[in-house]
Amino acid sequence: MSLKDRLAREIVLTGPMTVADYVTRCLHDPEGGYYATRPAIGATGDFITAPMISQMFGELIGLWAVELWRRLGAPERVRLVEVGPGDGTLMADALRAARLDPEFLRAVDLILIEPSPPLREAQARMLADSDIHPRWVASLDRIETDAPVILIANEVLDCLPARQFVRTEDGWAERRVGVADDGELIFGLVEITGGFKRPEFAVEPGQTVEISDQQAAFGRDLAALVKIASGAALLIDYGRARAETGDTLQGLRRHQKVDPLDSPGEADLTQWADFPSVLEAAIHAGADVTGTMGQGEFLNLLGIAARADRLKAGRPDAAPVIDRQLARLTADDQMGTLFKACAILSPRSLVVPGFEM
Repeated sequence: MSLKDRLAREIVLTGPMTVADYVTRCLHDPEGGYYATRPAIGATGDFITAPMISQMFGELIGLWAVELWRRLGAPERVRLVEVGPGDGTLMADALRAARLDPEFLRAVDLILIEPSPPLREAQARMLADSDIHPRWVASLDRIETDAPVILIANEVLDCLPARQFVRTEDGWAERRVGVADDGELIFGLVEITGGFKRPEFAVEPGQTVEISDQQAAFGRDLAALVKIASGAALLIDYGRARAETGDTLQGLRRHQKVDPLDSPGEADLTQWADFPSVLEAAIHAGADVTGTMGQGEFLNLLGIAARADRLKAGRPDAAPVIDRQLARLTADDQMGTLFKACAILSPRSLVVPGFEM
């Protein structure tokens, strides 16, 4: 029985499913979930991430980690953690760039958090020849806190789904997934009868508000980790830097948008990162946070233009490709402003590279 059939049967028996629960099942169902069984990342897959666009992205993150380690006092032991490492490209590039400081590499305990068995295998292959061999843990609370933590989470928040609430002429309703008479999955509205934290900004009838308990919990968990261990977590994702309305649920298959209800488990489903909620949760948990800036601004502050110039000097024939990659990562009309960066850090006088202002 397909995942779609199983979800339809469950909905018929138990009632309409929240958008967040539906997305979670589509991504992580052990038998039919996208990441659990068939993740397809890269040019020939369903979507591409920044590390796959250019080696410059991962290299700069690696140098960012080295500089943060130095600002932490160059401790003899540091946990270098990546959450959701994809196929391992970012970390492979980061470790290669980090060879500039052998002492940093000697200090690193490399930890990867990845729920997908196929992606764990891909990461193991990608990092097989790296200077440091990783170990995998299931969650943030499995990371030891007896050494500072430098954590990277690139395009993780968009995989943590949100519930959707719609303002109607009569009040508020929740968008849920139901089953039509012909057996197809459909979206519908369910009246809210229990407690619901209304947004603190204006919402007009017909507009949608997304609330992600999972993203907020991730912010709290990151705060708890860096508060105890010291260190910082870098988050890069596409999403909103201020509270606002919008239905951001989308499915991606072969780099094209598809109906999220069409083929559960066969396409990647994402929703925008809600940076304000994540950072607010981290603050309430006792951590410090930086502001949020566009990915383009962040990478420029880390020196991506200079890195591109060095690559072009070594490979003049590749200059047009490198220029296109640079624009893809930093231009305002590409990933430069839609994608954003911020950091959650231990409550002390730590200045995170790229966020000095």
